[in-house]
Amino acid sequence: MPSIMVQGCTSDSGKSTIATGICRWLLRKGYSVAPFKPQNMALNSAVTVDSGEIGRAQAVQAQAAGLKPVSDMNPVLLKPNSETGSQVIIQGRALTDMEAKAYHGYKPTALKYVMESYRRLSSKYDYMVIEGAGSPAEINLREGDIANMGFAEEIDAPVILVADIDRGGVFAHLAGTCMVLSQSEQNRIKGFIINKFRGDPDILTPGLDWLENYTGKPVLGVLPYIVGFHLEAEDAIDRRQGEKSINSLKIVIPVTPRISNHTDFDPLRMHPQADVTFVRKGEAVPEADLVILAGSKSVRTDLKFLLDEGWDERLKTHLRYGGKVMGICGGYQMLGKVVHDPLGYESKPGSSPALGLLDLETTLEPEKQLLNVEATLTLDNAPVKGYEIHAGVTNGDGLKRPFLEKAGGERDGAISEDNQVAGSYLHGVFESQEGLAAILRWAGLKDVDPVDYWKLREEDIDALADMIETRLDSKRLLSIIQAGNTQDDTRDTPLARLATAARSL
Repeated sequence: MPSIMVQGCTSDSGKSTIATGICRWLLRKGYSVAPFKPQNMALNSAVTVDSGEIGRAQAVQAQAAGLKPVSDMNPVLLKPNSETGSQVIIQGRALTDMEAKAYHGYKPTALKYVMESYRRLSSKYDYMVIEGAGSPAEINLREGDIANMGFAEEIDAPVILVADIDRGGVFAHLAGTCMVLSQSEQNRIKGFIINKFRGDPDILTPGLDWLENYTGKPVLGVLPYIVGFHLEAEDAIDRRQGEKSINSLKIVIPVTPRISNHTDFDPLRMHPQADVTFVRKGEAVPEADLVILAGSKSVRTDLKFLLDEGWDERLKTHLRYGGKVMGICGGYQMLGKVVHDPLGYESKPGSSPALGLLDLETTLEPEKQLLNVEATLTLDNAPVKGYEIHAGVTNGDGLKRPFLEKAGGERDGAISEDNQVAGSYLHGVFESQEGLAAILRWAGLKDVDPVDYWKLREEDIDALADMIETRLDSKRLLSIIQAGNTQDDTRDTPLARLATAARSL
């Protein structure tokens, strides 16, 4: 199957971004293309058209490829729920929780599902654009690897290696990554991409010449650092914002230890009248018009964090001064009176008193709800689209004042009687232009500028495709994809001689 695998020297090197750009670039050329990530670790996820759960990055890559996301695009998703363990999601469905050591032993089984999804998906498209995870140079993770070179070897895919020059040490990253790989893995790398460069690329020429001579690999191009560019983050919180109007609405979002789907707030960050501040532990809390509690992979753990940090008293003061409070998914559950976990689904069995701002109680259950939703907000009857990913069932008198009504008539969420507190299970509610405007008006913004988030994301995906075409050796890139791993570019280079000497020791 013609394919290309994009791997990175480090996390956040630009793998997701470049894979997204390649998907749109190939689509423009008239090819059918699908994204694929064998294994992903992230707390930002999306619901697929087949009611599964995958990483947000693959959902955006599907958009770039002109497709609806399906579970096969990310067959293994790991959602961390502790420092050493994760929920393991296989082909869109939660399987179990595993500690890292247990998952290491499970990898051969996981690979079977990965290959099943890859074969099923690849049979339908001209090309596959595959994204690696983290770095292929993680020595402790290479045995049984299914995320990077282990998977590339399994399907015999060519690899493009990406490095972020904004971090510094880009030549050491690229050369050093190659050095710790096996000979067959080194041969699999068909080129380098240097990402996020600021300034005149001509000053890199001596370094690029050295890199090509040392490794025998071509540099396919240098991509610039784009100010104002937006693509949903796979895991790290993106705090960047564009220029804001002087009368912008002030929004504060507490960053809890297990915050999830914080990409929900990207449309707010990109809105010229919404000034968003993410507040981490120990940071000063600015004045705000609206405080939003985000989703959580471990609701009771994050609720305890908020209480320990004094957010219960902060919210009461905020409301006394006329501010608004909103919760999404886990944040919505925290706004109620109690969160019950009788089966110990997320932590030890028990119940936790919540913030008490909505007349609701939530019980966590093992069966996760995965739904794509079309609905109408009770605020201005604004139409919205989004998705639900939650394991809780919420009940109480607060539901008598719902936040939205779904297309089938079912209601969701709640708005307090004084109209100051609202919550819902609906992720993506800010992506709908009318819904975003209605919520901003509810929070106190009088005249809301229209912002089409979908259009903005399309424009940035197109900008990525433009860069693939104009800033990279796109003809060579296409030939690499079409030829697969059949091109043998092994040369007598310093890197090859060093590897030969190392193997003889």
